[in-house]
Amino acid sequence: MLAIIGGTGLTEMARLDVIKRHSAETPLGAASAGVVQGTLEGHDILFLARHGHPHKLPPHRVNYRANLWALKQAGATRIVGINAVGGIDPSLEPGALVVPDQLIDYTTGREATYFDGRYKPLKHIDFSWPYSEALRAELLVAGQRVNEAIDEGGVYGCTQGPRLETAAEIACMARDGCRLVGMTGMPEAVLARELEIPYACLALVVNPAAGVVEREISMAEIEAALSDGIERVKRVIGAMFG
Repeated sequence: MLAIIGGTGLTEMARLDVIKRHSAETPLGAASAGVVQGTLEGHDILFLARHGHPHKLPPHRVNYRANLWALKQAGATRIVGINAVGGIDPSLEPGALVVPDQLIDYTTGREATYFDGRYKPLKHIDFSWPYSEALRAELLVAGQRVNEAIDEGGVYGCTQGPRLETAAEIACMARDGCRLVGMTGMPEAVLARELEIPYACLALVVNPAAGVVEREISMAEIEAALSDGIERVKRVIGAMFG
């Protein structure tokens, strides 16, 4: 069953005919919200609000382990994470949709594994290619079905938040090869890998990253890009079912 993790701007899924609301409680504590199970375009789907509903949890306070475990408990067999991001690549203007193919994790102090020697015994996993190629391809095809241009590929750099980055930090990330900057891409992706659930990211660019343009980042600009872009994200998700 396809599961959607909604980020900033997507705390509930419109057009979802709700069948069941699962508990937020897991062996790893409470998830951000209970998993909502319903039908979309006649297909079963799961939805979880990453930051809670209403939006309340900052990126570094999200219980990512509980969120992914809650989705597994509810029957998720593949997961798409929706992420609002900044564009480091100047060609990625606000409103751009991107399906990245790589990650760099700049976060600190997050519970980033199930194999911590306490909850589960130590185990190493391969994470060379963090996203499911099959699921990425599904998103790109879905975009074509609804005439939504989706930029393919690039590195998502995940920072700690909740503050935005400095211009110097973004310049450093650009030198590292990052095209996008966000705050929630990790450890979400690696936890899905540990649970052996295919995972992909659909990123919505809501602002130029710090220093990419010669002006300060406007929160009003971000909110406007979210308002318009999230509706397009929903169209792409709906089109994943053909």
